[in-house]
Amino acid sequence: MMKVGVFCGQLGFLAPSIPTLNSTHSYFLRIHNNHGASPLKLAVFAPNYATHHHHHRDCTFVVASSASSSPSFGGSEQFLDVGVKKKKEGIAGLDQDELMDPKLLADNDSCFCQFQGVEIHHKIQDAAESQSQSAFQNHGVSHQIKKPGFPMILLHGFGASVFSWKQVMKPLAEVTGSKVLAFDRPAFGLTSRLNLSKHLSSGKGDAKPLNPYSMAFSVLVTLYFLDMLNAEKAILVGHSAGSLVAVNTYFEAPERVAALILVAPAIFAPLTKPKIVKENPSRQDNQMKEESNAVSQNPILEFYNMLFNFAKFIANAIAKMMRGMINMLNSLYRKFLSAILRSSVAIMLVRMAINKFGTSAVRNAWYDPKQVSDDVLSGYTKPLRIKDWDKALVEFTAAMLLDEESKTKPSLSQRLNDISCPVLIVTGDTDRLVPSWNAERLSHVIPGASFAIIKQCGHLPHEEKVEEFISIVENFLKRLVTDSNEQYLQTIT
Repeated sequence: MMKVGVFCGQLGFLAPSIPTLNSTHSYFLRIHNNHGASPLKLAVFAPNYATHHHHHRDCTFVVASSASSSPSFGGSEQFLDVGVKKKKEGIAGLDQDELMDPKLLADNDSCFCQFQGVEIHHKIQDAAESQSQSAFQNHGVSHQIKKPGFPMILLHGFGASVFSWKQVMKPLAEVTGSKVLAFDRPAFGLTSRLNLSKHLSSGKGDAKPLNPYSMAFSVLVTLYFLDMLNAEKAILVGHSAGSLVAVNTYFEAPERVAALILVAPAIFAPLTKPKIVKENPSRQDNQMKEESNAVSQNPILEFYNMLFNFAKFIANAIAKMMRGMINMLNSLYRKFLSAILRSSVAIMLVRMAINKFGTSAVRNAWYDPKQVSDDVLSGYTKPLRIKDWDKALVEFTAAMLLDEESKTKPSLSQRLNDISCPVLIVTGDTDRLVPSWNAERLSHVIPGASFAIIKQCGHLPHEEKVEEFISIVENFLKRLVTDSNEQYLQTIT
């Protein structure tokens, strides 16, 4: 640090050479570095001294290279210490004073499209392009097999982005024989961050825009990209929380999903497989008729039946009243929680959490944290350079916790048994975030699901073990093509 040593004494030394006037005037001190650098000018205001000719007088100082190598006078450093600089605020090592528009951070192959007012960042890999790349041969994928021909849509997890699919997009395009598309969900990657209140108020009449940070919006974006690819069906690949988007998209439009590939899925697997009991409708009707005839033939049973129906009516009325009270309390609770989540305190906590645990969370997701390169960390922290990244994360969290749509539908865990398309579940044996036993249990709940576990692998199989991951997906797609051919042969014969 450079400090200024004043050899002529206090600033008052100017007094003998400057005539006294009543007006205030400014002076410039030219400071020279003894190493030959350009001189530095400092403006000094002298309230009691000025010059008759209204021109600046230059006084020469010497800047010592260190504080210890030059004499100093009491009080001079507080006026002329030029080494003190304001420390800039940083999150995960990134300057937060120069946040920018997402498009300024885009790669050469980045694409943007607008969906319901949101600029969605995405990348597309064509199979024709990937075939010409020799790098693909390093993954040991055979070029002689018949390919399914369905495009793939890749759905990243929480805190990730298109970047996390960087190593597998080309080989996946080759094994599927079609295009592979990955996009950044709102609040992540380079997709635009919106002011939610302004966005929601921009709708006209009943056409109120969806919350871009909601699950419903992510599902619609997925289907939008499926249309963009001009495909009737696609293979959805979801990682971690992206698996939730994949499965919800399936339930929204099952006829458009050729297969699901769930990588380290952040989906809670129920402890027991739900039992499906199908009753014969005619048998049930006959039983009700027999019970009705028995009651009508016995007056005592008919009287008790009337009392039972009356009690049932009262119980239903009380239950309805209780549900109304619970709904009212729940509404108040949700409003209170929403206010807390969207407060400045919540934003501050998000910034603190990302700053303290952001990079360590990425390292912890790998089997061997030492294998996490600077390039990987840079890819995950890049979105922290975007304007309003913190507010978007808060809105995403609020949308997840206050999901209105979840109240009107059965939980996802209860519907897993209804999935009828081919499913592959892949996980690492040392996943510290979503345990491998949950993924295995999930494979038992979903009918006909295939399960694969990769040894010495953490939460990111598609980044840590690229070759093994591609091999597992290729084998699954081979079976998919074989089964499709068998079904086709059965239909024509």
